[in-house]
Amino acid sequence: MTNTIAEQQPKKTVGKTEESATIPTPEASEAATSSLGEVLGQAEAAYATYLEAQRKVATAYKERERQEEKVYKDIERQANDACEETIEKALQARERAEQEAEAAYKKARQKAMESYQASVKQALVLCEETIDQAWRVSRESSEQIWQIFQGDRIREKR
Repeated sequence: MTNTIAEQQPKKTVGKTEESATIPTPEASEAATSSLGEVLGQAEAAYATYLEAQRKVATAYKERERQEEKVYKDIERQANDACEETIEKALQARERAEQEAEAAYKKARQKAMESYQASVKQALVLCEETIDQAWRVSRESSEQIWQIFQGDRIREKR
């Protein structure tokens, strides 16, 4: 369906020789110029369309890049928020554990003190009982010795 410029131009034949030569007429030149202008216009329009499409592609690329950056920033923010939240929870858990450990330590220390005091009290009672018993034994021995001594004196007087 495409006709070249030479096919569209009317041909004029010179002489009746076997070879025929074509000479473009002024109307043919005008049609060729018009056709060439049309083709140039189409080419310019195509180039302008190409440039517009290229601009749109660049704009779309930049918009996509902005969207991806926004998505990245959102994900980064969410990750940072989640990290901060996890760290905060870990800190709270550590503080609770420290408080519980401190309370357990105080309770164990109190039990140890109570056990110590009970042991000391028991030792003091035992010590006192032992001293009292030793004193009784000593007094009884002294009385027995005194009675023996007194008994020997009574016999001697007789």
